Amino acid sequence: MTSASLLPRVRFAALALALLVAAGCSKATDEPESTDTSTPEVPSREIANTHAKAEDGLYDALEVTTVKLADGASKVSGSGAKAKGNVVTISKAGTYVLSGSLSDGQVTVDTKDEGKVQVVLDGVDISSASTSPLFIAAADEAVVVLAGGTKNTLSDAAAASADDEKPDAPTATLFSADDLTIAGTGALTVNGKSNDGIASKNGLVILAGTITVDAVDEGISGKDYLVVDDGTLSVTAGGDGLKSNEDTPGELGWMRFDRGTATIDAVSDGMAAEGAITVTGGSVDVAKSEGGLQAPVITVSGGTVSVTATNDGIKASRDTAPGAPKVVQDGVGLTVSGGTVAIDAGGDGIDSKGTVTVTGGVVTIGQIGKNTIDALGATKTPDAVTLSLGTPGKVELKDTEGGVVASFTAAKAGSRLLVAKGITAGETYTVSVDGKDAGTVTATARS
Repeated sequence: MTSASLLPRVRFAALALALLVAAGCSKATDEPESTDTSTPEVPSREIANTHAKAEDGLYDALEVTTVKLADGASKVSGSGAKAKGNVVTISKAGTYVLSGSLSDGQVTVDTKDEGKVQVVLDGVDISSASTSPLFIAAADEAVVVLAGGTKNTLSDAAAASADDEKPDAPTATLFSADDLTIAGTGALTVNGKSNDGIASKNGLVILAGTITVDAVDEGISGKDYLVVDDGTLSVTAGGDGLKSNEDTPGELGWMRFDRGTATIDAVSDGMAAEGAITVTGGSVDVAKSEGGLQAPVITVSGGTVSVTATNDGIKASRDTAPGAPKVVQDGVGLTVSGGTVAIDAGGDGIDSKGTVTVTGGVVTIGQIGKNTIDALGATKTPDAVTLSLGTPGKVELKDTEGGVVASFTAAKAGSRLLVAKGITAGETYTVSVDGKDAGTVTATARS
Protein backbone atom coordinates (compact mmCIF):
# COMPACT_ATOMS: atom_id res chain seq x y z
CA MET A 1 0.00 0.00 0.00
CA THR A 2 1.41 3.41 -0.96
CA SER A 3 1.62 6.42 1.31
CA ALA A 4 -0.91 8.16 -0.97
CA SER A 5 -3.54 5.51 -0.22
CA LEU A 6 -3.20 6.22 3.51
CA LEU A 7 -4.02 9.92 3.16
CA PRO A 8 -7.82 9.72 3.37
CA ARG A 9 -7.64 7.68 6.56
CA VAL A 10 -5.14 10.05 8.12
CA ARG A 11 -7.27 13.07 7.28
CA PHE A 12 -10.37 11.39 8.71
CA ALA A 13 -8.55 10.62 11.98
CA ALA A 14 -7.38 14.22 12.22
CA LEU A 15 -10.91 15.47 11.74
CA ALA A 16 -12.23 13.15 14.47
CA LEU A 17 -9.61 14.45 16.90
CA ALA A 18 -10.47 18.04 16.00
CA LEU A 19 -14.13 17.47 16.79
CA LEU A 20 -13.24 16.49 20.35
CA VAL A 21 -12.62 20.15 21.16
CA ALA A 22 -15.55 21.57 19.26
CA ALA A 23 -17.76 23.90 21.26
CA GLY A 24 -15.12 24.39 23.94
CA CYS A 25 -14.21 20.76 24.69
CA SER A 26 -10.53 20.65 25.57
CA LYS A 27 -7.82 18.49 23.98
CA ALA A 28 -6.80 15.33 25.82
CA THR A 29 -3.70 15.57 28.03
CA ASP A 30 -2.02 13.36 30.65
CA GLU A 31 -3.93 15.24 33.36
CA PRO A 32 -7.05 16.60 31.65
CA GLU A 33 -8.77 19.48 33.40
CA SER A 34 -11.83 19.25 31.16
CA THR A 35 -14.19 16.31 31.61
CA ASP A 36 -16.76 17.23 28.94
CA THR A 37 -16.04 15.35 25.72
CA SER A 38 -19.44 15.86 24.13
CA THR A 39 -19.75 17.51 20.73
CA PRO A 40 -23.02 19.44 20.62
CA GLU A 41 -24.26 20.35 17.19
CA VAL A 42 -24.14 24.08 16.56
CA PRO A 43 -26.18 25.17 13.54
CA SER A 44 -24.54 27.79 11.37
CA ARG A 45 -26.42 31.03 11.85
CA GLU A 46 -25.72 34.67 12.43
CA ILE A 47 -26.85 36.37 15.61
CA ALA A 48 -29.15 39.03 14.18
CA ASN A 49 -27.72 42.55 13.88
CA THR A 50 -24.44 41.62 15.57
CA HIS A 51 -20.89 40.62 14.69
CA ALA A 52 -21.32 37.07 16.04
CA LYS A 53 -22.18 33.65 14.63
CA ALA A 54 -23.49 30.65 16.56
CA GLU A 55 -20.42 28.57 15.68
CA ASP A 56 -17.86 31.12 16.91
CA GLY A 57 -16.88 28.84 19.80
CA LEU A 58 -15.78 25.96 17.54
CA TYR A 59 -12.11 25.45 16.73
CA ASP A 60 -9.67 22.92 15.27
CA ALA A 61 -7.65 21.11 17.97
CA LEU A 62 -4.81 20.53 15.53
CA GLU A 63 -4.27 24.23 14.94
CA VAL A 64 -3.91 25.74 18.39
CA THR A 65 -1.23 27.37 20.47
CA THR A 66 -1.21 26.19 24.08
CA VAL A 67 -0.28 28.43 26.98
CA LYS A 68 0.41 26.97 30.41
CA LEU A 69 0.18 29.84 32.89
CA ALA A 70 2.49 29.93 35.91
CA ASP A 71 3.94 32.79 37.94
CA GLY A 72 7.17 33.82 36.24
CA ALA A 73 7.26 30.61 34.21
CA SER A 74 4.40 30.57 31.70
CA LYS A 75 5.11 28.28 28.74
CA VAL A 76 3.90 28.82 25.18
CA SER A 77 3.78 25.92 22.72
CA GLY A 78 3.13 27.20 19.23
CA SER A 79 3.21 30.56 17.50
CA GLY A 80 1.49 33.91 17.96
CA ALA A 81 1.99 34.36 21.71
CA LYS A 82 4.87 35.28 24.01
CA ALA A 83 5.32 35.12 27.76
CA LYS A 84 7.42 37.64 29.65
CA GLY A 85 7.32 37.69 33.43
CA ASN A 86 3.69 37.39 34.40
CA VAL A 87 2.33 38.82 31.14
CA VAL A 88 1.28 36.75 28.13
CA THR A 89 0.77 38.70 24.90
CA ILE A 90 -1.16 37.28 21.94
CA SER A 91 -0.20 39.09 18.74
CA LYS A 92 -1.62 36.95 15.91
CA ALA A 93 -5.05 35.75 14.86
CA GLY A 94 -5.62 32.12 15.83
CA THR A 95 -6.72 29.88 18.68
CA TYR A 96 -4.96 29.89 22.05
CA VAL A 97 -5.76 27.33 24.75
CA LEU A 98 -4.92 28.63 28.22
CA SER A 99 -4.62 26.66 31.46
CA GLY A 100 -2.96 27.23 34.82
CA SER A 101 -2.85 30.33 36.99
CA LEU A 102 -1.28 33.74 37.54
CA SER A 103 -1.45 35.27 41.02
CA ASP A 104 -0.69 38.77 39.68
CA GLY A 105 -0.52 38.91 35.91
CA GLN A 106 -2.31 39.55 32.64
CA VAL A 107 -3.19 37.99 29.31
CA THR A 108 -3.33 40.61 26.55
CA VAL A 109 -4.63 40.30 22.99
CA ASP A 110 -3.12 42.94 20.72
CA THR A 111 -3.15 42.13 17.01
CA LYS A 112 -3.67 43.99 13.76
CA ASP A 113 -4.33 40.73 11.87
CA GLU A 114 -7.56 40.15 10.03
CA GLY A 115 -9.35 37.12 11.41
CA LYS A 116 -10.60 35.70 14.66
CA VAL A 117 -8.69 35.44 17.92
CA GLN A 118 -10.07 32.68 20.12
CA VAL A 119 -8.92 32.63 23.74
CA VAL A 120 -9.93 29.26 25.17
CA LEU A 121 -10.06 29.24 28.98
CA ASP A 122 -9.37 25.61 29.87
CA GLY A 123 -9.19 25.83 33.66
CA VAL A 124 -7.53 29.18 34.45
CA ASP A 125 -7.31 31.41 37.52
CA ILE A 126 -5.88 34.82 36.65
CA SER A 127 -5.63 37.72 39.10
CA SER A 128 -4.17 41.20 38.75
CA ALA A 129 -3.46 43.73 41.45
CA SER A 130 -3.22 46.67 39.04
CA THR A 131 -5.21 46.11 35.84
CA SER A 132 -7.52 43.84 33.85
CA PRO A 133 -6.33 40.21 34.01
CA LEU A 134 -7.76 39.55 30.51
CA PHE A 135 -7.43 42.58 28.21
CA ILE A 136 -8.32 42.55 24.53
CA ALA A 137 -6.61 45.72 23.34
CA ALA A 138 -7.08 45.13 19.61
CA ALA A 139 -8.48 42.32 17.48
CA ASP A 140 -10.44 41.99 14.27
CA GLU A 141 -12.78 39.67 16.19
CA ALA A 142 -12.28 38.28 19.69
CA VAL A 143 -13.94 35.18 21.14
CA VAL A 144 -13.48 33.95 24.70
CA VAL A 145 -14.32 30.23 24.77
CA LEU A 146 -15.13 28.53 28.09
CA ALA A 147 -13.92 24.95 27.67
CA GLY A 148 -16.55 22.38 28.54
CA GLY A 149 -16.33 20.97 32.06
CA THR A 150 -13.88 23.60 33.31
CA LYS A 151 -14.08 26.32 35.94
CA ASN A 152 -12.31 29.60 35.23
CA THR A 153 -11.78 32.69 37.38
CA LEU A 154 -10.73 36.26 36.56
CA SER A 155 -10.14 38.76 39.38
CA ASP A 156 -8.78 42.25 39.72
CA ALA A 157 -8.16 44.40 42.81
CA ALA A 158 -9.61 47.59 44.25
CA ALA A 159 -6.32 49.31 43.41
CA ALA A 160 -6.77 48.66 39.67
CA SER A 161 -7.95 51.75 37.79
CA ALA A 162 -8.18 52.94 34.20
CA ASP A 163 -5.81 55.53 32.73
CA ASP A 164 -8.13 58.38 31.71
CA GLU A 165 -5.60 59.59 29.12
CA LYS A 166 -5.97 56.33 27.19
CA PRO A 167 -9.48 55.98 25.71
CA ASP A 168 -9.20 52.19 25.33
CA ALA A 169 -7.65 51.52 28.73
CA PRO A 170 -9.37 48.59 30.45
CA THR A 171 -12.27 49.49 32.74
CA ALA A 172 -13.41 45.94 33.52
CA THR A 173 -11.98 42.68 34.80
CA LEU A 174 -12.61 41.13 31.38
CA PHE A 175 -12.32 44.04 28.96
CA SER A 176 -12.36 44.29 25.18
CA ALA A 177 -11.74 47.42 23.13
CA ASP A 178 -13.35 45.67 20.13
CA ASP A 179 -16.31 43.36 19.50
CA LEU A 180 -16.36 40.46 21.97
CA THR A 181 -18.11 37.08 21.92
CA ILE A 182 -18.29 34.64 24.84
CA ALA A 183 -18.94 31.00 23.93
CA GLY A 184 -18.39 27.46 25.21
CA THR A 185 -20.11 25.32 27.83
CA GLY A 186 -17.73 25.85 30.74
CA ALA A 187 -17.98 28.18 33.74
CA LEU A 188 -16.50 31.64 34.31
CA THR A 189 -16.41 33.59 37.57
CA VAL A 190 -15.50 37.28 37.37
CA ASN A 191 -14.58 39.25 40.49
CA GLY A 192 -14.61 42.93 39.57
CA LYS A 193 -13.26 44.81 42.56
CA SER A 194 -12.19 47.98 40.72
CA ASN A 195 -14.91 48.76 38.17
CA ASP A 196 -17.09 46.72 35.77
CA GLY A 197 -17.10 42.94 35.56
CA ILE A 198 -17.24 42.22 31.79
CA ALA A 199 -17.25 45.05 29.26
CA SER A 200 -16.81 45.70 25.55
CA LYS A 201 -16.29 49.15 24.03
CA ASN A 202 -18.17 47.88 20.95
CA GLY A 203 -20.62 44.95 20.83
CA LEU A 204 -20.85 42.03 23.26
CA VAL A 205 -22.60 38.73 22.47
CA ILE A 206 -22.94 35.87 24.95
CA LEU A 207 -23.57 32.58 23.15
CA ALA A 208 -23.30 30.17 26.07
CA GLY A 209 -21.58 29.40 29.34
CA THR A 210 -22.25 29.60 33.06
CA ILE A 211 -21.12 33.10 33.96
CA THR A 212 -21.02 34.55 37.47
CA VAL A 213 -20.12 38.22 37.88
CA ASP A 214 -19.64 40.22 41.09
CA ALA A 215 -18.62 43.80 40.30
CA VAL A 216 -18.44 47.07 42.20
CA ASP A 217 -19.94 48.94 39.23
CA GLU A 218 -21.68 47.57 36.11
CA GLY A 219 -21.97 43.81 35.88
CA ILE A 220 -21.93 43.08 32.12
CA SER A 221 -21.75 45.89 29.58
CA GLY A 222 -21.70 46.08 25.78
CA LYS A 223 -21.44 49.69 24.69
CA ASP A 224 -22.95 49.40 21.19
CA TYR A 225 -25.08 46.39 22.06
CA LEU A 226 -25.39 43.51 24.49
CA VAL A 227 -27.03 40.30 23.26
CA VAL A 228 -27.61 37.19 25.38
CA ASP A 229 -28.17 34.42 22.85
CA ASP A 230 -27.99 31.70 25.53
CA GLY A 231 -26.23 30.78 28.75
CA THR A 232 -26.71 31.03 32.50
CA LEU A 233 -25.87 34.39 34.04
CA SER A 234 -25.67 35.38 37.70
CA VAL A 235 -24.84 39.05 38.16
CA THR A 236 -24.26 41.07 41.31
CA ALA A 237 -23.50 44.71 40.57
CA GLY A 238 -22.83 47.91 42.50
CA GLY A 239 -24.24 49.79 39.50
CA ASP A 240 -26.42 48.42 36.69
CA GLY A 241 -26.60 44.66 36.16
CA LEU A 242 -26.73 44.47 32.34
CA LYS A 243 -26.04 47.65 30.37
CA SER A 244 -25.60 49.15 26.90
CA ASN A 245 -24.52 52.77 27.18
CA GLU A 246 -23.72 54.15 23.70
CA ASP A 247 -25.36 57.60 23.70
CA THR A 248 -24.51 58.87 20.20
CA PRO A 249 -27.75 60.05 18.50
CA GLY A 250 -28.82 57.54 15.87
CA GLU A 251 -26.51 54.87 17.34
CA LEU A 252 -27.96 54.39 20.80
CA GLY A 253 -26.92 51.29 22.69
CA TRP A 254 -29.40 48.42 22.72
CA MET A 255 -29.89 45.07 24.43
CA ARG A 256 -31.59 41.81 23.48
CA PHE A 257 -32.22 38.68 25.55
CA ASP A 258 -33.11 35.68 23.38
CA ARG A 259 -32.48 32.51 25.42
CA GLY A 260 -30.92 31.30 28.63
CA THR A 261 -31.37 32.59 32.17
CA ALA A 262 -30.18 35.64 34.06
CA THR A 263 -30.44 36.38 37.77
CA ILE A 264 -29.56 39.98 38.61
CA ASP A 265 -28.90 41.71 41.93
CA ALA A 266 -28.14 45.37 41.22
CA VAL A 267 -27.81 48.54 43.27
CA SER A 268 -29.07 50.61 40.34
CA ASP A 269 -31.02 49.26 37.32
CA GLY A 270 -31.25 45.55 36.59
CA MET A 271 -31.13 46.13 32.82
CA ALA A 272 -30.47 49.55 31.27
CA ALA A 273 -29.95 50.76 27.69
CA GLU A 274 -29.72 54.15 26.04
CA GLY A 275 -31.80 52.96 23.10
CA ALA A 276 -33.86 49.79 23.51
CA ILE A 277 -34.30 46.57 25.49
CA THR A 278 -35.92 43.55 23.83
CA VAL A 279 -36.75 40.23 25.48
CA THR A 280 -37.76 37.50 23.02
CA GLY A 281 -37.27 34.41 25.20
CA GLY A 282 -35.44 32.90 28.14
CA SER A 283 -35.80 33.98 31.75
CA VAL A 284 -34.71 37.27 33.33
CA ASP A 285 -35.04 37.61 37.10
CA VAL A 286 -34.13 41.03 38.48
CA ALA A 287 -34.20 39.86 42.08
CA LYS A 288 -33.04 43.18 43.55
CA SER A 289 -32.73 46.66 42.04
CA GLU A 290 -33.59 50.31 42.36
CA GLY A 291 -35.20 50.16 38.91
CA GLY A 292 -35.86 46.90 37.09
CA LEU A 293 -35.69 47.63 33.33
CA GLN A 294 -34.97 51.10 31.93
CA ALA A 295 -34.73 52.25 28.29
CA PRO A 296 -36.67 54.53 25.95
CA VAL A 297 -38.10 51.52 24.10
CA ILE A 298 -38.84 48.24 25.90
CA THR A 299 -40.35 45.23 24.13
CA VAL A 300 -41.26 41.82 25.56
CA SER A 301 -42.41 39.30 22.94
CA GLY A 302 -41.64 36.07 24.81
CA GLY A 303 -39.86 34.54 27.77
CA THR A 304 -40.23 35.44 31.42
CA VAL A 305 -39.34 38.75 33.06
CA SER A 306 -39.53 39.05 36.84
CA VAL A 307 -38.68 42.34 38.55
CA THR A 308 -38.29 43.44 42.16
CA ALA A 309 -37.45 47.13 42.51
CA THR A 310 -37.43 49.74 45.24
CA ASN A 311 -38.45 52.39 42.68
CA ASP A 312 -40.13 51.85 39.28
CA GLY A 313 -40.34 48.29 38.00
CA ILE A 314 -40.21 48.96 34.24
CA LYS A 315 -39.47 52.49 33.04
CA ALA A 316 -39.71 53.56 29.41
CA SER A 317 -38.09 56.97 29.31
CA ARG A 318 -35.35 59.15 27.91
CA ASP A 319 -33.13 61.05 30.29
CA THR A 320 -34.28 64.62 30.86
CA ALA A 321 -32.75 67.58 32.64
CA PRO A 322 -33.65 67.95 36.34
CA GLY A 323 -36.87 69.94 36.71
CA ALA A 324 -37.84 69.53 33.05
CA PRO A 325 -41.64 69.51 32.48
CA LYS A 326 -43.37 66.15 32.06
CA VAL A 327 -44.26 65.78 28.40
CA VAL A 328 -44.95 62.82 26.16
CA GLN A 329 -41.68 61.66 24.62
CA ASP A 330 -42.07 60.69 20.96
CA GLY A 331 -41.08 57.10 20.14
CA VAL A 332 -40.91 56.08 23.80
CA GLY A 333 -42.93 53.18 25.09
CA LEU A 334 -43.39 49.68 26.47
CA THR A 335 -44.89 46.91 24.33
CA VAL A 336 -45.77 43.43 25.59
CA SER A 337 -46.91 41.01 22.88
CA GLY A 338 -46.05 37.70 24.55
CA GLY A 339 -44.29 36.07 27.46
CA THR A 340 -44.82 36.68 31.16
CA VAL A 341 -43.97 39.88 33.04
CA ALA A 342 -44.18 40.01 36.85
CA ILE A 343 -43.39 43.20 38.76
CA ASP A 344 -43.08 44.14 42.44
CA ALA A 345 -42.12 47.79 42.78
CA GLY A 346 -41.87 50.42 45.47
CA GLY A 347 -42.68 53.09 42.87
CA ASP A 348 -44.73 52.66 39.72
CA GLY A 349 -45.08 49.14 38.43
CA ILE A 350 -44.84 50.45 34.86
CA ASP A 351 -43.80 54.06 34.21
CA SER A 352 -43.76 55.26 30.61
CA LYS A 353 -43.05 58.75 29.35
CA GLY A 354 -44.69 57.55 26.15
CA THR A 355 -47.08 54.69 25.46
CA VAL A 356 -47.94 51.36 27.08
CA THR A 357 -49.30 48.64 24.78
CA VAL A 358 -50.17 45.09 25.78
CA THR A 359 -51.41 42.88 22.93
CA GLY A 360 -50.52 39.48 24.39
CA GLY A 361 -48.69 37.69 27.15
CA VAL A 362 -49.42 38.02 30.85
CA VAL A 363 -48.53 41.07 32.98
CA THR A 364 -48.87 41.07 36.76
CA ILE A 365 -48.04 43.99 39.03
CA GLY A 366 -47.85 43.77 42.81
CA GLN A 367 -49.77 46.72 44.24
CA ILE A 368 -47.19 47.83 46.75
CA GLY A 369 -46.08 51.07 45.09
CA LYS A 370 -47.62 54.33 43.88
CA ASN A 371 -49.30 53.24 40.65
CA THR A 372 -49.65 49.99 38.78
CA ILE A 373 -49.36 51.63 35.33
CA ASP A 374 -48.44 55.30 34.83
CA ALA A 375 -48.15 56.47 31.20
CA LEU A 376 -48.02 59.99 29.78
CA GLY A 377 -48.98 58.76 26.32
CA ALA A 378 -51.70 56.43 25.08
CA THR A 379 -52.34 53.24 27.03
CA LYS A 380 -53.74 50.20 25.26
CA THR A 381 -54.06 47.09 27.39
CA PRO A 382 -56.57 44.27 27.77
CA ASP A 383 -59.05 44.34 30.63
CA ALA A 384 -57.77 43.30 34.04
CA VAL A 385 -58.53 41.53 37.27
CA THR A 386 -57.22 42.27 40.75
CA LEU A 387 -56.16 39.18 42.69
CA SER A 388 -55.60 38.83 46.42
CA LEU A 389 -53.36 35.79 46.88
CA GLY A 390 -53.10 34.22 50.29
CA THR A 391 -50.25 31.93 49.23
CA PRO A 392 -47.62 31.96 46.48
CA GLY A 393 -47.61 29.38 43.70
CA LYS A 394 -48.82 28.72 40.17
CA VAL A 395 -51.88 30.86 39.56
CA GLU A 396 -54.50 30.03 36.92
CA LEU A 397 -57.41 32.24 35.85
CA LYS A 398 -60.27 30.23 34.31
CA ASP A 399 -63.42 31.31 32.49
CA THR A 400 -66.93 29.94 33.13
CA GLU A 401 -66.24 26.97 30.84
CA GLY A 402 -63.07 26.00 32.68
CA GLY A 403 -60.66 27.28 30.03
CA VAL A 404 -57.40 28.79 31.26
CA VAL A 405 -57.34 32.46 30.27
CA ALA A 406 -54.03 33.30 31.95
CA SER A 407 -51.46 31.63 34.18
CA PHE A 408 -48.33 32.77 35.99
CA THR A 409 -46.21 31.88 39.01
CA ALA A 410 -46.49 34.18 42.02
CA ALA A 411 -43.29 34.25 44.05
CA LYS A 412 -45.09 35.58 47.12
CA ALA A 413 -48.54 36.23 48.50
CA GLY A 414 -50.33 39.56 48.20
CA SER A 415 -52.35 41.70 45.84
CA ARG A 416 -51.74 41.55 42.08
CA LEU A 417 -53.12 43.40 39.07
CA LEU A 418 -53.34 40.89 36.23
CA VAL A 419 -53.50 42.14 32.63
CA ALA A 420 -53.88 39.51 29.89
CA LYS A 421 -55.45 39.08 26.48
CA GLY A 422 -58.76 37.25 26.78
CA ILE A 423 -59.93 38.95 29.97
CA THR A 424 -63.24 40.78 29.44
CA ALA A 425 -64.62 43.51 31.71
CA GLY A 426 -67.69 42.41 33.66
CA GLU A 427 -66.93 38.70 33.34
CA THR A 428 -66.33 36.54 36.41
CA TYR A 429 -63.37 34.16 36.58
CA THR A 430 -62.28 31.46 39.01
CA VAL A 431 -58.80 31.53 40.50
CA SER A 432 -56.68 28.54 41.53
CA VAL A 433 -53.26 28.43 43.19
CA ASP A 434 -51.27 25.22 42.71
CA GLY A 435 -54.50 23.54 41.61
CA LYS A 436 -56.49 24.57 44.68
CA ASP A 437 -59.55 26.83 44.44
CA ALA A 438 -58.83 30.40 45.57
CA GLY A 439 -62.16 32.10 44.84
CA THR A 440 -63.57 34.23 42.02
CA VAL A 441 -62.84 37.68 40.59
CA THR A 442 -64.66 40.06 38.26
CA ALA A 443 -62.72 41.84 35.51
CA THR A 444 -62.66 45.61 35.07
CA ALA A 445 -61.88 47.72 32.01
CA ARG A 446 -58.33 49.07 31.60
CA SER A 447 -58.73 51.19 28.46
